[in-house]
Amino acid sequence: MDAAVFYGERDIRVEDRPEPEIESPTDAVVRVTHTAVCGSDLWPYRGYQDREAGTGIGHEPMGIVEAVGDDVTSVEPGDRVFGPFSTSCGECEFCRKGLHTSCVEGGGWTGPDSGAQAEYVHTEHADGTLIRVPDRHADDEATLRSLLPLTDVMCTGHHAAVSAGVEAGDTATVIGDGAVGLCGVAAATRLGAERVIAMGHHEDRLEIAEELGATDTISARGEEAVERATELTHGGANHVLECVGAQSSMETAFEVARPGGTVGYVGVPSGVENAEFLGTAFGKNVSLEGGVAPVRAYAEELMADVLQGTLDPSPVFTKEVELGEIDEGYRAMDERDAVKVLVKP
Repeated sequence: MDAAVFYGERDIRVEDRPEPEIESPTDAVVRVTHTAVCGSDLWPYRGYQDREAGTGIGHEPMGIVEAVGDDVTSVEPGDRVFGPFSTSCGECEFCRKGLHTSCVEGGGWTGPDSGAQAEYVHTEHADGTLIRVPDRHADDEATLRSLLPLTDVMCTGHHAAVSAGVEAGDTATVIGDGAVGLCGVAAATRLGAERVIAMGHHEDRLEIAEELGATDTISARGEEAVERATELTHGGANHVLECVGAQSSMETAFEVARPGGTVGYVGVPSGVENAEFLGTAFGKNVSLEGGVAPVRAYAEELMADVLQGTLDPSPVFTKEVELGEIDEGYRAMDERDAVKVLVKP
Protein backbone atom coordinates (compact mmCIF):
# COMPACT_ATOMS: atom_id res chain seq x y z
CA MET A 1 0.00 0.00 0.00
CA ASP A 2 0.98 3.66 -0.34
CA ALA A 3 1.75 5.50 2.87
CA ALA A 4 3.18 8.90 3.84
CA VAL A 5 6.53 8.50 5.58
CA PHE A 6 8.51 11.05 7.58
CA TYR A 7 12.21 11.33 6.73
CA GLY A 8 13.22 14.63 8.27
CA GLU A 9 12.61 18.35 8.22
CA ARG A 10 10.24 19.17 5.34
CA ASP A 11 10.76 15.69 3.91
CA ILE A 12 7.53 13.66 3.61
CA ARG A 13 7.55 10.88 1.02
CA VAL A 14 4.92 8.45 -0.21
CA GLU A 15 6.28 4.91 -0.22
CA ASP A 16 5.12 1.33 -0.60
CA ARG A 17 4.65 -0.17 2.86
CA PRO A 18 3.23 -3.55 4.01
CA GLU A 19 -0.55 -3.70 4.09
CA PRO A 20 -1.71 -4.38 7.68
CA GLU A 21 -3.34 -7.67 8.65
CA ILE A 22 -5.46 -9.00 11.50
CA GLU A 23 -3.08 -10.13 14.24
CA SER A 24 -5.33 -10.59 17.29
CA PRO A 25 -9.06 -11.17 18.00
CA THR A 26 -9.68 -7.51 18.90
CA ASP A 27 -8.11 -6.07 15.73
CA ALA A 28 -9.59 -4.28 12.76
CA VAL A 29 -8.13 -3.21 9.42
CA VAL A 30 -9.67 -0.14 7.76
CA ARG A 31 -9.29 0.98 4.15
CA VAL A 32 -8.76 4.72 4.45
CA THR A 33 -10.90 6.93 2.20
CA HIS A 34 -10.35 10.25 3.99
CA THR A 35 -7.63 11.55 6.26
CA ALA A 36 -5.99 14.89 6.97
CA VAL A 37 -2.85 16.81 7.83
CA CYS A 38 -2.91 18.11 11.41
CA GLY A 39 -1.19 21.15 12.83
CA SER A 40 0.63 18.83 15.21
CA ASP A 41 2.09 17.00 12.18
CA LEU A 42 3.90 20.24 11.40
CA TRP A 43 6.03 20.07 14.56
CA PRO A 44 8.28 17.27 13.25
CA TYR A 45 7.87 18.55 9.69
CA ARG A 46 9.35 21.89 10.72
CA GLY A 47 12.09 20.22 12.75
CA TYR A 48 10.70 21.42 16.09
CA GLN A 49 10.01 17.90 17.38
CA ASP A 50 12.19 14.81 17.24
CA ARG A 51 10.83 11.92 15.22
CA GLU A 52 12.49 8.80 13.89
CA ALA A 53 13.16 8.93 10.15
CA GLY A 54 11.32 6.28 8.16
CA THR A 55 8.19 6.18 10.34
CA GLY A 56 4.60 6.63 9.21
CA ILE A 57 2.73 9.80 10.03
CA GLY A 58 -0.86 10.98 10.42
CA HIS A 59 -3.59 10.23 12.97
CA GLU A 60 -7.02 11.16 11.54
CA PRO A 61 -8.44 8.15 9.67
CA MET A 62 -11.85 7.57 8.13
CA GLY A 63 -12.72 4.68 5.88
CA ILE A 64 -14.32 1.28 5.33
CA VAL A 65 -13.71 -1.72 7.58
CA GLU A 66 -11.89 -4.40 5.58
CA ALA A 67 -11.48 -7.11 8.22
CA VAL A 68 -12.04 -7.69 11.94
CA GLY A 69 -10.83 -10.15 14.57
CA ASP A 70 -13.11 -12.81 16.01
CA ASP A 71 -13.86 -10.85 19.21
CA VAL A 72 -14.90 -7.59 17.53
CA THR A 73 -18.62 -6.86 18.00
CA SER A 74 -19.18 -3.15 17.26
CA VAL A 75 -18.16 -3.06 13.58
CA GLU A 76 -17.95 -5.48 10.69
CA PRO A 77 -16.47 -5.50 7.19
CA GLY A 78 -18.16 -2.93 4.97
CA ASP A 79 -18.98 -0.48 7.76
CA ARG A 80 -18.04 3.18 7.39
CA VAL A 81 -16.01 4.25 10.43
CA PHE A 82 -13.69 6.96 11.68
CA GLY A 83 -11.09 6.83 14.39
CA PRO A 84 -9.89 9.31 17.03
CA PHE A 85 -6.26 10.38 16.95
CA SER A 86 -5.65 8.10 19.94
CA THR A 87 -6.66 4.43 20.11
CA SER A 88 -8.26 3.09 23.29
CA CYS A 89 -9.41 -0.21 24.78
CA GLY A 90 -12.75 1.13 26.05
CA GLU A 91 -12.55 -0.98 29.21
CA CYS A 92 -9.84 0.32 31.55
CA GLU A 93 -10.31 2.75 34.45
CA PHE A 94 -9.59 5.80 32.32
CA CYS A 95 -11.74 4.81 29.36
CA ARG A 96 -14.65 4.18 31.72
CA LYS A 97 -14.36 7.71 33.11
CA GLY A 98 -14.18 9.22 29.60
CA LEU A 99 -10.44 9.88 29.60
CA HIS A 100 -9.63 7.71 26.61
CA THR A 101 -6.34 9.48 25.87
CA SER A 102 -5.00 8.04 29.14
CA CYS A 103 -6.01 4.47 28.22
CA VAL A 104 -3.54 1.97 29.66
CA GLU A 105 -3.63 0.03 26.36
CA GLY A 106 -3.93 3.03 24.06
CA GLY A 107 -1.58 4.53 21.54
CA GLY A 108 -1.40 6.36 18.24
CA TRP A 109 -1.76 5.43 14.59
CA THR A 110 1.84 6.06 13.62
CA GLY A 111 4.45 3.34 13.50
CA PRO A 112 7.34 1.77 11.59
CA ASP A 113 5.11 0.69 8.70
CA SER A 114 2.62 3.55 8.42
CA GLY A 115 0.41 6.11 10.09
CA ALA A 116 -3.11 7.23 9.21
CA GLN A 117 -1.94 9.06 6.09
CA ALA A 118 -2.01 5.76 4.21
CA GLU A 119 -4.29 3.50 2.20
CA TYR A 120 -4.93 1.21 5.20
CA VAL A 121 -4.70 1.41 8.99
CA HIS A 122 -4.76 -1.20 11.73
CA THR A 123 -5.99 -0.95 15.32
CA GLU A 124 -5.60 -3.47 18.11
CA HIS A 125 -8.74 -2.19 19.87
CA ALA A 126 -11.51 -1.93 17.31
CA ASP A 127 -14.43 -1.90 19.77
CA GLY A 128 -12.86 0.73 22.00
CA THR A 129 -11.63 2.97 19.21
CA LEU A 130 -13.70 2.98 16.01
CA ILE A 131 -16.92 5.00 15.62
CA ARG A 132 -19.42 3.59 13.15
CA VAL A 133 -21.22 5.97 10.78
CA PRO A 134 -24.87 5.00 10.18
CA ASP A 135 -25.39 3.34 6.80
CA ARG A 136 -27.69 6.06 5.47
CA HIS A 137 -24.84 8.58 5.75
CA ALA A 138 -21.97 6.28 4.84
CA ASP A 139 -21.57 7.49 1.25
CA ASP A 140 -22.68 11.12 1.52
CA GLU A 141 -19.50 13.03 0.71
CA ALA A 142 -20.67 16.31 2.25
CA THR A 143 -21.51 14.53 5.50
CA LEU A 144 -18.19 12.68 5.51
CA ARG A 145 -16.29 15.98 5.13
CA SER A 146 -18.20 17.28 8.15
CA LEU A 147 -17.47 14.16 10.18
CA LEU A 148 -13.75 13.94 9.44
CA PRO A 149 -12.84 16.82 11.83
CA LEU A 150 -14.31 14.68 14.64
CA THR A 151 -11.17 12.51 14.43
CA ASP A 152 -9.30 15.36 16.13
CA VAL A 153 -9.82 19.11 15.73
CA MET A 154 -13.58 19.39 16.32
CA CYS A 155 -13.45 17.25 19.44
CA THR A 156 -10.34 19.12 20.58
CA GLY A 157 -12.08 22.48 20.17
CA HIS A 158 -15.07 21.03 22.03
CA HIS A 159 -12.77 19.90 24.85
CA ALA A 160 -11.49 23.48 25.14
CA ALA A 161 -15.04 24.81 25.40
CA VAL A 162 -16.11 22.17 27.93
CA SER A 163 -12.94 22.70 29.98
CA ALA A 164 -13.55 26.44 29.99
CA GLY A 165 -17.05 25.82 31.32
CA VAL A 166 -18.97 27.37 28.41
CA GLU A 167 -22.74 27.22 28.84
CA ALA A 168 -25.81 28.86 27.32
CA GLY A 169 -25.77 32.65 27.52
CA ASP A 170 -22.04 32.91 28.25
CA THR A 171 -19.33 35.04 26.67
CA ALA A 172 -16.32 33.09 25.41
CA THR A 173 -13.04 34.25 23.91
CA VAL A 174 -11.16 31.87 21.61
CA ILE A 175 -7.39 32.28 21.23
CA GLY A 176 -6.13 31.02 17.87
CA ASP A 177 -7.43 30.94 14.30
CA GLY A 178 -6.09 27.53 13.29
CA ALA A 179 -8.35 24.53 12.78
CA VAL A 180 -8.66 23.84 16.52
CA GLY A 181 -9.44 27.47 17.32
CA LEU A 182 -12.06 27.61 14.58
CA CYS A 183 -13.60 24.41 15.91
CA GLY A 184 -13.49 25.97 19.37
CA VAL A 185 -15.67 28.76 17.99
CA ALA A 186 -18.09 26.18 16.59
CA ALA A 187 -18.09 24.32 19.91
CA ALA A 188 -18.77 27.40 22.03
CA THR A 189 -21.58 28.36 19.66
CA ARG A 190 -23.01 24.84 19.88
CA LEU A 191 -22.98 25.01 23.68
CA GLY A 192 -25.09 28.16 23.52
CA ALA A 193 -22.60 30.98 24.13
CA GLU A 194 -24.27 34.34 23.50
CA ARG A 195 -21.00 35.97 22.44
CA VAL A 196 -17.99 34.25 20.93
CA ILE A 197 -14.92 36.39 20.32
CA ALA A 198 -12.33 34.91 17.96
CA MET A 199 -8.76 36.21 18.23
CA GLY A 200 -6.20 35.61 15.48
CA HIS A 201 -3.85 37.12 12.95
CA HIS A 202 -5.40 36.16 9.60
CA GLU A 203 -8.45 37.95 8.18
CA ASP A 204 -9.43 35.02 5.93
CA ARG A 205 -9.46 32.63 8.89
CA LEU A 206 -11.46 35.04 11.01
CA GLU A 207 -14.04 35.10 8.22
CA ILE A 208 -14.35 31.33 8.67
CA ALA A 209 -14.71 31.94 12.42
CA GLU A 210 -17.70 34.17 11.70
CA GLU A 211 -19.15 31.44 9.48
CA LEU A 212 -18.81 29.02 12.41
CA GLY A 213 -20.52 31.35 14.88
CA ALA A 214 -18.13 34.07 16.07
CA THR A 215 -20.01 37.23 16.99
CA ASP A 216 -16.83 39.33 17.17
CA THR A 217 -13.32 38.97 15.74
CA ILE A 218 -10.02 40.54 16.71
CA SER A 219 -7.13 40.61 14.25
CA ALA A 220 -4.28 42.04 16.28
CA ARG A 221 -1.23 41.04 18.31
CA GLY A 222 0.16 41.71 21.76
CA GLU A 223 -1.21 44.44 23.96
CA GLU A 224 -3.46 45.78 21.23
CA ALA A 225 -5.25 42.43 21.02
CA VAL A 226 -5.56 42.19 24.81
CA GLU A 227 -6.93 45.73 25.08
CA ARG A 228 -9.54 45.14 22.39
CA ALA A 229 -10.65 41.83 23.91
CA THR A 230 -10.87 43.33 27.38
CA GLU A 231 -12.85 46.28 26.09
CA LEU A 232 -15.27 44.06 24.16
CA THR A 233 -15.95 41.98 27.27
CA HIS A 234 -16.03 44.88 29.75
CA GLY A 235 -13.10 43.54 31.74
CA GLY A 236 -12.53 40.05 30.39
CA ALA A 237 -14.37 36.86 29.46
CA ASN A 238 -15.36 34.28 32.05
CA HIS A 239 -14.55 31.52 29.57
CA VAL A 240 -11.36 31.50 27.47
CA LEU A 241 -10.35 28.79 25.00
CA GLU A 242 -6.57 28.53 24.47
CA CYS A 243 -6.14 26.68 21.17
CA VAL A 244 -2.52 27.36 20.18
CA GLY A 245 -0.10 26.25 22.89
CA ALA A 246 2.55 28.92 22.39
CA GLN A 247 4.05 31.04 25.15
CA SER A 248 2.41 34.18 23.78
CA SER A 249 -1.03 32.60 23.40
CA MET A 250 -1.00 31.27 26.96
CA GLU A 251 -0.08 34.74 28.23
CA THR A 252 -2.86 36.29 26.16
CA ALA A 253 -5.42 33.76 27.42
CA PHE A 254 -4.89 34.70 31.06
CA GLU A 255 -4.73 38.41 30.32
CA VAL A 256 -8.12 38.40 28.56
CA ALA A 257 -9.77 36.19 31.22
CA ARG A 258 -12.10 37.82 33.70
CA PRO A 259 -11.16 37.54 37.39
CA GLY A 260 -12.61 34.28 38.64
CA GLY A 261 -12.88 32.90 35.09
CA THR A 262 -11.54 29.72 33.51
CA VAL A 263 -9.07 29.05 30.71
CA GLY A 264 -9.67 25.79 28.84
CA TYR A 265 -6.40 24.85 27.18
CA VAL A 266 -5.91 22.28 24.44
CA GLY A 267 -3.00 23.76 22.51
CA VAL A 268 -0.02 21.41 22.82
CA PRO A 269 2.38 23.53 24.96
CA SER A 270 5.32 23.38 22.57
CA GLY A 271 7.78 26.18 23.16
CA VAL A 272 6.32 27.18 26.54
CA GLU A 273 9.43 27.62 28.64
CA ASN A 274 8.27 30.17 31.21
CA ALA A 275 5.07 30.10 33.23
CA GLU A 276 4.80 33.77 34.12
CA PHE A 277 1.17 33.61 33.01
CA LEU A 278 0.49 31.61 36.18
CA GLY A 279 1.21 34.78 38.12
CA THR A 280 -1.59 36.46 36.16
CA ALA A 281 -3.83 33.46 36.89
CA PHE A 282 -2.99 33.57 40.59
CA GLY A 283 -3.64 37.29 40.92
CA LYS A 284 -7.00 37.04 39.15
CA ASN A 285 -8.08 33.67 40.58
CA VAL A 286 -8.38 32.29 37.06
CA SER A 287 -8.62 28.50 36.81
CA LEU A 288 -6.77 26.38 34.24
CA GLU A 289 -8.52 23.28 32.90
CA GLY A 290 -7.97 21.01 29.91
CA GLY A 291 -5.27 18.96 28.28
CA VAL A 292 -5.20 16.42 25.49
CA ALA A 293 -8.74 15.91 24.22
CA PRO A 294 -10.41 12.52 24.86
CA VAL A 295 -11.91 12.43 21.38
CA ARG A 296 -13.61 9.05 21.82
CA ALA A 297 -15.66 10.44 24.71
CA TYR A 298 -17.13 13.22 22.56
CA ALA A 299 -17.30 11.71 19.07
CA GLU A 300 -20.75 10.12 19.11
CA GLU A 301 -22.41 13.15 20.73
CA LEU A 302 -20.93 15.48 18.12
CA MET A 303 -21.63 13.06 15.28
CA ALA A 304 -25.33 13.17 16.16
CA ASP A 305 -25.32 16.94 15.66
CA VAL A 306 -23.44 16.65 12.36
CA LEU A 307 -25.92 14.07 11.08
CA GLN A 308 -28.93 16.20 12.00
CA GLY A 309 -27.38 19.23 10.31
CA THR A 310 -26.78 21.46 13.35
CA LEU A 311 -22.96 21.19 13.34
CA ASP A 312 -20.67 21.51 10.33
CA PRO A 313 -16.93 21.98 10.97
CA SER A 314 -15.99 21.21 7.35
CA PRO A 315 -15.09 24.86 6.54
CA VAL A 316 -11.75 24.21 8.29
CA PHE A 317 -10.75 22.21 5.19
CA THR A 318 -9.51 24.85 2.78
CA LYS A 319 -7.46 22.52 0.55
CA GLU A 320 -7.75 18.93 -0.67
CA VAL A 321 -5.01 16.72 -2.08
CA GLU A 322 -4.53 13.11 -3.07
CA LEU A 323 -2.17 10.96 -1.01
CA GLY A 324 0.45 11.13 -3.74
CA GLU A 325 0.41 14.93 -3.43
CA ILE A 326 0.59 15.03 0.36
CA ASP A 327 3.90 16.90 0.34
CA GLU A 328 1.99 19.80 -1.24
CA GLY A 329 -0.56 19.56 1.58
CA TYR A 330 2.20 19.86 4.18
CA ARG A 331 3.74 22.78 2.30
CA ALA A 332 0.41 24.61 2.14
CA MET A 333 -0.17 24.27 5.88
CA ASP A 334 3.44 25.11 6.71
CA GLU A 335 3.23 28.33 4.71
CA ARG A 336 -0.30 29.07 6.00
CA ASP A 337 -1.82 28.80 2.54
CA ALA A 338 -4.31 26.35 4.04
CA VAL A 339 -6.03 26.07 7.40
CA LYS A 340 -6.35 22.28 7.25
CA VAL A 341 -5.76 19.87 4.37
CA LEU A 342 -8.05 16.97 3.56
CA VAL A 343 -6.24 13.98 2.03
CA LYS A 344 -7.85 11.37 -0.25
CA PRO A 345 -5.79 8.13 -0.41
